[in-house]
Amino acid sequence: MLGWRLRLIDHVMMLLEHDAKSLLAETGIPVPAGTLAHSPEAPTTPTPAGPWIVKAQVPVGGRGKAGGIVTANDPQGLKSALARVLGSSIKGHTVLDCRIEEAVRGLECYLSFTLDPAEGRIRVMASDRGGMDVEAHAAGGALSSCDADYSADAVAQAVRVLVEDFGEPVRSALRAAAQPLASAFFALEATLLEINPLFVRADGTWVIGDSKLVVDDNALPRQPRLTELVRTRARAYPEIALKLAHGFDFVVLDPAGEVGLVTTGAGLSMQLIDEIVERGYRPFNFCDIRTGQFRGDPARLIQVLRWIADGPAIRSVLMNFFAGVTHLGELAQLLVVALKAVPELKVPITLRIIGNGYDEATAILRAAGNPVLVEPDLERALDVCLEPLAQIKRNASPGPAA
Repeated sequence: MLGWRLRLIDHVMMLLEHDAKSLLAETGIPVPAGTLAHSPEAPTTPTPAGPWIVKAQVPVGGRGKAGGIVTANDPQGLKSALARVLGSSIKGHTVLDCRIEEAVRGLECYLSFTLDPAEGRIRVMASDRGGMDVEAHAAGGALSSCDADYSADAVAQAVRVLVEDFGEPVRSALRAAAQPLASAFFALEATLLEINPLFVRADGTWVIGDSKLVVDDNALPRQPRLTELVRTRARAYPEIALKLAHGFDFVVLDPAGEVGLVTTGAGLSMQLIDEIVERGYRPFNFCDIRTGQFRGDPARLIQVLRWIADGPAIRSVLMNFFAGVTHLGELAQLLVVALKAVPELKVPITLRIIGNGYDEATAILRAAGNPVLVEPDLERALDVCLEPLAQIKRNASPGPAA
């Protein structure tokens, strides 16, 4: 749950390696030739010359140690590697795609830029020893770091200073890589760019071995290439694609969750999720749908209710609306329409509302005959919402021994 929490609060989007490399290559940064495969027989573009590295495309680190990175020397070996990796599970993520990449070699180095939003500065880190054991190298003091001002030139200069004592050809290669990587970091409005390993060849040229690129999803309106990528690769980025298509956040946290949430405000939504978990129940989703976006149209409410109704274990729904500009009477009318449009949602619904027009809203709901329990107190609303689940638990518990 913590991983989801960080993603939701920070509004970050971690690009899969294939997509990150494609974007970086478009800026002129050297990356190994590669293609994407969804099955052992069907890469999306012609496969580069072998030998190859087959890489599972999942949004987690440590793929190599988990068996998600495999070498292949001939076509049959490539097909076998794809068959082994595709469909496997790595840290809870099913591998849907693999990147087939030409194998490259060189000295393994490390370079990363991380945004510190509180300070408005960039943490720059570099090491002449990268790869899977970079954390051990860092613990041994082989990782140099400093903070830089918020500009590509300042970050590039910081790299040049950090690598001053590195041996050749690593020093020259990292200095050459500093400016193009820093420029790409800012051009893509990234919050993290980590290159590990960055391969340095004997002649001093360099190429990206692996990359972790994280961007702020709020930057998507200013990033047409990123927006295009999300839309064409919606299967890989379902939550971000959903936000682009519908204009609000809805994330399934637990497909077997029991409590559906229709809520406004990311912070309060996360608070409700925390409280539901602390009480021993499983929230189905996160939702941040702003009442001001409704504009008299129930379409967004209908869509959210349909998504929740698809949850196979949903037993109760909690709605929480803190209406500022939107009059609660208008909200109640939209809710009545939405509930009629989703008759498959046949579970108790608790509505906690605060704002202008409370009495009118409750009157509209009563007149419509909807089975919605209205409760203005948040804690009480949570109690009411979870009572059906508590009753199920009580009924399932064995009675006292005779």
